Amino acid sequence: QVQLVESGGGSVQAGGSLRLSCVASQLSYSKNCMGWFRQDLGQEREAVAIINTNTLYTSYADSVKGRFTISQDKAKNTVYLQMNGLKPEDTAMYYCAARLNSNCIGMSETAFPNWGQGTQVSVSS
Repeated sequence: QVQLVESGGGSVQAGGSLRLSCVASQLSYSKNCMGWFRQDLGQEREAVAIINTNTLYTSYADSVKGRFTISQDKAKNTVYLQMNGLKPEDTAMYYCAARLNSNCIGMSETAFPNWGQGTQVSVSS
């Protein structure tokens, strides 16, 4: 079990940037898969990006490729989502998710048993 705490959300204008952080209470296994998901009101939750904490393999949703970057700081048990070139359609609650002691097995939310409470991102035009 792991607790995940997100931060860094806020309100920005289109074209702006934000960096989200997800601090995990522990990532003691040598390999884990960490992910960022988002959900807007009335919409289904969708994957944004995932990272394998051992191999640094990453994968992105097509809608964010070239604009968002997922990264980690192992010493701080922290995963980041750098978001540049934000668009109004990026507005959503952003959630951090973790799959421990495993490689990444895809970007489905069902692959991630552990979730944070979320941080809101709002982008105005």
